[in-house]
Amino acid sequence: MKREIIITKDGSTTIHLPDWNETYHSKFGAIQEAEHVFIKNGLDLFKESNISILEIGFGTGLNAFITLLEAEKRKQIINYVGVEAYPVLNEEIKSLNYSKELNVEEKQELFIKLHETEWEKENLITKNFLLKKRKQFFDKIDDVDTFDLIYFDAFGFRVQPELWSEEIFDKMYKALKKGGVLVTYACRSSIKNAMLSVGFTIEKLPGAPGKREMLRAKK
Repeated sequence: MKREIIITKDGSTTIHLPDWNETYHSKFGAIQEAEHVFIKNGLDLFKESNISILEIGFGTGLNAFITLLEAEKRKQIINYVGVEAYPVLNEEIKSLNYSKELNVEEKQELFIKLHETEWEKENLITKNFLLKKRKQFFDKIDDVDTFDLIYFDAFGFRVQPELWSEEIFDKMYKALKKGGVLVTYACRSSIKNAMLSVGFTIEKLPGAPGKREMLRAKK
């Protein structure tokens, strides 16, 4: 499948799949979306504690990188697990401009380190950020009572509806600790209903630029 690097409306890059007309991040702003959905409406709920995060769709590493920067700024210990079935290519990683657009070009080596560290192994990226990348299909996830927060950043329902099913959200529910939270950029009725059916309580929140609403679910 053809892949190309494009510039989103906030100046940050993402990967575009023309055959699907799908992008790894919002065309309205990759960084803006990550900060709004996953930091403001996810990580910020846990400012006072050390936490474990599961990311569904490690992809470009943008969400992990922004979370690492927050961990450093807050002196917060974060244990981060990123699940990805199809890792991004090395040449694509080098074309992503997140360090520049976040005004942390001196941290570029940390962004590269996120991608170069071994898969299936815990890697200490900084003293505050522990990363384990798992090359895994989402329907094979079987964690139980493990995570405080899930970043659910799978490709959209339009192209991969099977990733937004009751089966997948049941796995997410089981993976969270009691009181744990899942955040996602999406807010389709069928997604909301799938979450409710497995036991989540949900709330609609204002979406990132270009999107009216997003969902936050709690166990």
